[in-house]
Amino acid sequence: MDTSLRRRHALSLIGAALAAATFAAPALAGHDNPRRGHLFTSTNAPAGNEVLVYEQQDGGAPSLESRVATAGVGTGAGLGSQGAVTLSRNGRFLFVVNAGSNSVSTFALGPHGIVPTSTVDSGGLMPTSVAERDGLVYVLNAGGSGNVAGFRNRQGTLEPLDDGVRPLSAAGGTAPAQVGFNREGDVLVVTERNTNLLTSFPVGPQGRLGAPVSTPSGNATPFGFAFARRDTLVVSEAAGGAALASTVSSYRFDERAPARPIGVSLAVPTGQTAACWVAVTPDGRYAYASNAGSNSVSSFFVAGTGALTRLQSVAGSTGANGGALDAAVSRDGQQLHVVASKALQIVSFEIDDDGSLRPLGAAGGLPTGAAGLAAN
Repeated sequence: MDTSLRRRHALSLIGAALAAATFAAPALAGHDNPRRGHLFTSTNAPAGNEVLVYEQQDGGAPSLESRVATAGVGTGAGLGSQGAVTLSRNGRFLFVVNAGSNSVSTFALGPHGIVPTSTVDSGGLMPTSVAERDGLVYVLNAGGSGNVAGFRNRQGTLEPLDDGVRPLSAAGGTAPAQVGFNREGDVLVVTERNTNLLTSFPVGPQGRLGAPVSTPSGNATPFGFAFARRDTLVVSEAAGGAALASTVSSYRFDERAPARPIGVSLAVPTGQTAACWVAVTPDGRYAYASNAGSNSVSSFFVAGTGALTRLQSVAGSTGANGGALDAAVSRDGQQLHVVASKALQIVSFEIDDDGSLRPLGAAGGLPTGAAGLAAN
């Protein structure tokens, strides 16, 4: 490991220990188990980033339960990314990027609350997205030349992988939007908005990445994504923000070339503007794209083959001029939550058996520039 990286890592751990001592007590006081029925977003505030924890409600809007400092700072403006806040696969940890201080924070979720455990250097500049798979964590750094940096989660402390940093398709200017693992955990994917590429890496047995593969996107401005059933990759495409031109594409990975996405349904129209974020139900049957320019959510059925069928161009609305950014589906598959950035709200919907949405209400009070959304 590079000496300077070790030094930054050690210093950040000291800061994390102090943060844990400072914030653990109020974070634990009087709250329900955060491993189920909760939402998590970040304030992304330049004066000090915080995690906002909401409790989901049956038949109603979520309610704010607590807020916990990350020991890092945000930017105060939207990050243009999906995955700024991510839950571990086992539900025990939460990861949050601090784009203003080039760090990533980890929190332990226990029976009595959420506790900060570490804040470490992100391995690059301006981290905007983070992904986890069975203790392996990769952070997408969107600033400077851009890269992905790998870590191991050791009981809440992120330790950098030796030789764990990889560049993207070009040295700068790619405007990456998200990093994420496929469901098998053997491929890592990054969407690049400016190059219109999906850059994917094979994941080796020790978590290190192989040579990148760059694949043209089904439409311009690939942005958010999620994996549906049979490891189908579902990607939103904002089409440069052109009116009513956004689309969603699906891909499968061939076992003979596991890191190369192969198009199944390319550029299926949402009929809306600036589709940027994607959320998928736990059974992988339904996908939702939030349309930032249309204040709406579009719904799709995902076939076993990976083929997409648009169900509704406007399955849900976040209100006139509400905006529609980060989206997350609860782990029981019964609720969809969407950040309405302009209205400073989280808007919630009930998911019916046929994938249709019914409004549940909205939780207000989000700060300007809030980033990321995760649900359990």
